Amino acid sequence: MKELRHYLRFSDLAREELESLFKLTSEIKKKYKTFEGRKTLQDRNLVMIFEKSSTRTRLSFELGISQLGGSSVYLNTKDSQLGRGEPVADSARVISRMCDLVMIRTYDQEMIETFASNSTVPVINGLTDQHHPCQVLADIFTFVEHRGSIQGATVAWIGDSNNMCNSWIEAAEVLDFTLKISSPPGYEPKNFSESDNVKFLLTPEAAVRGADIVTTDVWASMGFEKEKRLRKLAFQKWQVNNPLMAQASKNAIFMHCLPAHRGEEVTSDVIDGDQSVVWDEAENRLHVQKALMETLLLDY
Repeated sequence: MKELRHYLRFSDLAREELESLFKLTSEIKKKYKTFEGRKTLQDRNLVMIFEKSSTRTRLSFELGISQLGGSSVYLNTKDSQLGRGEPVADSARVISRMCDLVMIRTYDQEMIETFASNSTVPVINGLTDQHHPCQVLADIFTFVEHRGSIQGATVAWIGDSNNMCNSWIEAAEVLDFTLKISSPPGYEPKNFSESDNVKFLLTPEAAVRGADIVTTDVWASMGFEKEKRLRKLAFQKWQVNNPLMAQASKNAIFMHCLPAHRGEEVTSDVIDGDQSVVWDEAENRLHVQKALMETLLLDY
């Protein structure tokens, strides 16, 4: 019997597993582009539980399971017993008896960990305040498409040390690349220690110098809207603009998980420029998550 696996944070998959997943993603995407059917998850069902609003996460998972021959059910915690006080463990036991996969987009990592520990089917983290592993999967696959293996590359993270930053930290350790982080004072990574793979630099210019990827996120992530005015003042020098991109490697690419606040964390000329791969990233959420669902459900 296949071992039950969850994907709750980037480090849940080992390097060899990730390399296989990226290879599978490439095959899936190629077949999709040439209109070749792929019904590997025929009659399988995905339950999607949303506590946070979403565009890309819902689209990519809902369309992804459909393209693989399965179906999906959308649940909003406001419209289900999860939002009316039913224990997470009880909901997990019931929901997992009726489906084959569960994807959850919520606030607290502890909620999804509790759900997974009581689930009889694989659980995927669609986003929490602490981690966003599926987005970083798509980001790294996008780099692989454009530049090849990320091993030995340098990634510059500019801005808030949020869930994306946390997943990039784990990715650097697992896949052996260098991550240089620069955040304003007071917004540095918490419970963080530098390593051979992960460094913290005081200025964005120092972090970006020689980088192969420059990536960022909004200054006030979902759930921190009340801090927007304060953060806007603190983050002014951490904007990714053309002068900053000029400090990176000549062939550097720019990434952003979207949605972007143009004129804040990134200027329009960067996000729409020749070095930007943000639209490839967005599309690749679809394909990498199809590969992830297959990997968690099927034996290879």
